[in-house]
Amino acid sequence: MLRTKVAIGVIAADQLPEDTIVIGEGYIKHWKIPRGQHVELKFGAFRRHLKVIPSAKLDGMRISQSLAAKMGWPAGSPSRLHLRMHYKTGTGLLSLGPLIGVLVSRDFPQTPDKPFGTITMFCRELVEACKAQGAYVYFFTPSHIRKRPDIVEGWTYADGWKQNLFPAPDIVNNRLTTRKLENSAGVQHFMKETKLYHSTVFFNEKFLDKTEVFEALKKDESLVRYLPESHPLRSYTTMRSMCGKYSNVFLKPVRGSLGKGIIRVSHLEGESYQALHATPAGSRRQVYPNLTKLYASISAKMKSVRYQIQQGLQLIEIQKRPVDFRALVQKNATGNWIITSIVARTAGNQHFVSNLARGGTLSTVTAAVSKCNMSSNINRLDATGRLRNAALQIAKGIDTHIPAHFGELGIDLALDTSGRVWLLEVNSKPSKNDNTPLNEGKIRPSVRMMIQYARFLAGF
Repeated sequence: MLRTKVAIGVIAADQLPEDTIVIGEGYIKHWKIPRGQHVELKFGAFRRHLKVIPSAKLDGMRISQSLAAKMGWPAGSPSRLHLRMHYKTGTGLLSLGPLIGVLVSRDFPQTPDKPFGTITMFCRELVEACKAQGAYVYFFTPSHIRKRPDIVEGWTYADGWKQNLFPAPDIVNNRLTTRKLENSAGVQHFMKETKLYHSTVFFNEKFLDKTEVFEALKKDESLVRYLPESHPLRSYTTMRSMCGKYSNVFLKPVRGSLGKGIIRVSHLEGESYQALHATPAGSRRQVYPNLTKLYASISAKMKSVRYQIQQGLQLIEIQKRPVDFRALVQKNATGNWIITSIVARTAGNQHFVSNLARGGTLSTVTAAVSKCNMSSNINRLDATGRLRNAALQIAKGIDTHIPAHFGELGIDLALDTSGRVWLLEVNSKPSKNDNTPLNEGKIRPSVRMMIQYARFLAGF
């Protein structure tokens, strides 16, 4: 069977009219494309009726420079591109793609060699992976969105980063890093209009709140065993009840990330309590004579920050440094969840959260579990399998119980000293640093998987 990837040559406008394309005989036969007749070419939101001329000598497609320019391929693009193609005889629609748009928070046009700051290398990686898989990718920010939903300003890479106008994409990977940008009128309007008029599919279309995740997963009996007791912190009564049950509890900002703002509350002798605040430099300790005084100090923060109060767990440790695990779970070329990577994260000295931004270190699951203080009678060999199984079940639970489309999730898990797996949190915008697999090649499996899923969504 003929491959769906086609080599597209761009030739001078005086050699081929803009309304005509030349397609190799093999593709014409395979797709049953009518000879010498008009078809409708589709590339993202771009559509144009064109005449097809078959060529016995050609193994691919030829289009004119002026048509390529209208499809958003900037001047200086390679004269030959590889894209996926399919043709539907019923509608006469000849589709090229997938056209993928990556929505990022900001760009830096004044530094055209690094237009996306610290994630520029990740963007380059996506470009290279798209070339290999026969897809086309561009990158845009909320400020690039126009009133017309069919045209987007953005960046692509062709002998350097170039800005251009592109058709609205088939697929959008939402990598916005703030809720404010995501909920802005322009972004929400763009999502609504492109879904409606161009059948654009967005994945990772929204942030997840900790409360939303735990409340949703509680509905699934098969997932309850992974959930530490957890409640929105709205009153002293909830705080007193949780501190009465557990020797320590965690207060986590509902919309926090990277371990910011987490407070660990522990019962000391008598009525006194200690609060450990996670800070970039380490843990800041405060002691209170009783729980009422501690709650009073936190309640001032609660006017601007919503907290989730969560059961403290006796997590495994390596040299008294807590260990947790980040699983990157993605949808694959058939739309099913798979584990792309899972790594252990050990907290830095003087920290009780394990994020790399706070001095945490990465290792393999096996290495971490072999060195930790897990009870000696627990089978350590199956720890990886149990973590992987939990991550997959939780990802499926998010899909089932939260009405939004996700293509990748960062799922933070923990093991306690008895070997039980617990869910800490789910991140719908996993960073491209924290979840990097060890010893990765040039193009990470996570990047390849994202494109395979985009191809699946777009029908390529």
